Amino acid sequence: MQPASQESQRIVITGIGLAAPNGADPRAFRASLLEGKSGVQPYEIRYVGKTLAGVCEYDKLRYQSKKDVRRGTKAGSIGIYSANEAIRDAGLDWSAVDRSRVGVYLGITEHGNVETENEVYALQGYRFDTSFWSHHHNPRTVANNPAGEVALNLSIWGPHYTIGAACAAGNAGLIQGAQMLRLGDCDLALAGGVSESIHTFGIFASFKSQGALAAHDDPAKASRPFDLHRNGIVVAEGGCVFVLERLDDARRRGARVHGELVGYAMNTDATDFVLPNPERQAECVALALRRAGLRPDQIDIVSTHATGTLSGDAQECDALRRVFADCPRTFFNNTKSFIGHAMGAAGALELAGNLGAFDDGLCHATINVDTLDPECALPGLVIGSPRAVGPVRYLLNNSFGMLGTNSVVIIGRPDDR
Repeated sequence: MQPASQESQRIVITGIGLAAPNGADPRAFRASLLEGKSGVQPYEIRYVGKTLAGVCEYDKLRYQSKKDVRRGTKAGSIGIYSANEAIRDAGLDWSAVDRSRVGVYLGITEHGNVETENEVYALQGYRFDTSFWSHHHNPRTVANNPAGEVALNLSIWGPHYTIGAACAAGNAGLIQGAQMLRLGDCDLALAGGVSESIHTFGIFASFKSQGALAAHDDPAKASRPFDLHRNGIVVAEGGCVFVLERLDDARRRGARVHGELVGYAMNTDATDFVLPNPERQAECVALALRRAGLRPDQIDIVSTHATGTLSGDAQECDALRRVFADCPRTFFNNTKSFIGHAMGAAGALELAGNLGAFDDGLCHATINVDTLDPECALPGLVIGSPRAVGPVRYLLNNSFGMLGTNSVVIIGRPDDR
């Protein structure tokens, strides 16, 4: 049934659950960002060898049995942990929730590579006799697996699916959840993004062949968006799931609101497989602002997508300067400098890392910028240490991906609208 009231068209975040390389809950994650604590560490993977990665440490048996963990996938496990934590944070009595009215919408960059690589590797020991191929392979590798594992774990029988949107997927999951609530397709949405990317050697090998895999003697300094000497991406795993509700439903049960989704947009560059298009990115940001009914100078913090690549960072800064040319009170930061690039989870994690600004009035810094690239100069770029910016009303979260997919979400302070 289509919700009728104006309040039912307003979508709010009432729960947050996450697993990040430098924190396994929102408070720990926020504290790490304010303290300058990196989650990047030495990492080794078959065929590629020693490299660096953002690795998550979380209690994978808190909500799963050992058997379930073995049968499922790492992305599924991260999703299950994050979804359960989000429900807990939202203060929901799960036993009383109508599971047929719950939807699961998780963004992913890719899925199935890890499981297929592992099977092929194991098959070498059996002289490639495919009779030893795991019968779990198909359910592990179908694209809807991470959302499906969450639905199985939580006994949800409403809709579940994943949204493949490259590295814009975390935002896309959030947007999809909001749209389904507004359509009346569900009454509660578990939305966000997950990534198990560090477990596939292919992603490391591909970035390395492109000359886009970061390297540094100090792992904590390897992810360096905007720095003149940046040399690529640090691959990371992670996940973040939000509980989304209609505002009237949240108020009815007296839920705490972390923020309101006041605007969003997605568009496509349609110009290159990999290279971003700053004009299209700027248009995506402007469209989200128009839908939110906001001027650029009303945005307090912009969470940038910048991954640490030479062209990508400069192109995004070009786009941001086009939109925020005369906005002296708008500040910019980057979360990937702490955790690396969590691919399908990136947008959701980076948003979660900035939501704390509504409470503490701080814009967390971008770390590892020793020499700012002039092409990445932004007047309000926060470097090195957190900046006290006063009352924060609106956050804008950029998340872009390969094949030219762009996404932007704008979150408003809970009591502002």
